[in-house]
Amino acid sequence: MRCPYCQAQDTRVVDSRLAREGDQVRRRRECGHCGERFTTFETAELLMPRMVKQDGTREPFDEDKLRTGMLRALEKRPVDTERVEASIHRIIRNIRARGEREIATRDVGHWVMEELRELDKVAFVRFASVYRSFEDVSAFREVIEGLEDSSSATDEP
Repeated sequence: MRCPYCQAQDTRVVDSRLAREGDQVRRRRECGHCGERFTTFETAELLMPRMVKQDGTREPFDEDKLRTGMLRALEKRPVDTERVEASIHRIIRNIRARGEREIATRDVGHWVMEELRELDKVAFVRFASVYRSFEDVSAFREVIEGLEDSSSATDEP
């Protein structure tokens, strides 16, 4: 690994540990030339399935698109970054676990909604309003009533 500071090729691993729920190896490195330390992350390179959109077009899976959509729904909401990242990784694990070459964006949207429901109810409604293309206020009301019903069911002993 080349040093990002002086571009020397001589770097050594000082420390290694698992990161991101064991899906990644975090390595602390030190340059033999300039002595600077830096961190690298190693992940397995796995092929992700192609996403099949509602109009039938196909495109490669884009983790940044997933993250952007969730962060947009969570904008100005009190949710820890670690919890958001954990949700994103669970969704990616779901995608990989299916073992298919193609997966419908509808399925990914459903998983995002499940994760957002657990993270923040307001973010869930924001995402649902775009994902489900609400046409009127009654559609919003149905989703909110569904949230209220599910939260009251979990509140009972």
